[in-house]
Amino acid sequence: MLKGHIHSIETFGTVDGPGIRFVLFMQGCLLKCQYCHNPDTWGLHEGQEMTVEDVLAQIEPYLSYYRSSGGGLTVSGGEPTLQYPFVTELFKEVKRRWNLHTTLDSNGYNEPEKISELLEHTDLVLLDLKHINDEKHIKLTGKSNERTLKTARWLSHHGRKMWVRHVYVPGIHDSEHDLRALGQFIRTLQGVDKFEILPYHQMGVYKWKELGMAYPLEGVPSPSEEEIARAYQLIGEAAEQK
Repeated sequence: MLKGHIHSIETFGTVDGPGIRFVLFMQGCLLKCQYCHNPDTWGLHEGQEMTVEDVLAQIEPYLSYYRSSGGGLTVSGGEPTLQYPFVTELFKEVKRRWNLHTTLDSNGYNEPEKISELLEHTDLVLLDLKHINDEKHIKLTGKSNERTLKTARWLSHHGRKMWVRHVYVPGIHDSEHDLRALGQFIRTLQGVDKFEILPYHQMGVYKWKELGMAYPLEGVPSPSEEEIARAYQLIGEAAEQK
């Protein structure tokens, strides 16, 4: 029987897609983001094993809240596409039983063709684009951004809905050239319903310490409102240029 490795569950999520949502956090991630607030999700085979039926039983008591708010199910992580056979079955089943809205919160680090069946049953992708500059992306996450950009283009080409999300870290994301380049890339995409900047925060630092790991961004502050406003302006100007 197909089982997923689950990190945690949130029954009343309000930031991971539209409406009130059941958020399933999967184990496993190949990116090692310097600002990751859940480094305990990196290991693929850790966490609690659950079947699709186990997850459905957790969702069912709250269905009325998800439906009345225009919400649904979001699968996040970690990186949920690493367990794509499980997530595909889960999305299929919530569609079949309840016609529930499905959202995939992904860093795009996979091959779109490989996970195309999952994407067919996904109503919305929250695509986390960590850095538009590949060299800086590698420094920040340990991996190239090539797959993420490819996934974004695939979603655009296949008429899929996405929200593009971008964590902003002072000193890493403040280059005007990079911010404009991000806007220019977004301009090439179809189906971007929303663009969000997520200000960097230090809420996960204690987990690094609990795991005995040195925190790479020690001492880096959260961005000011002015920094975030500037980033939105530069990205927005580039995204709207004809």
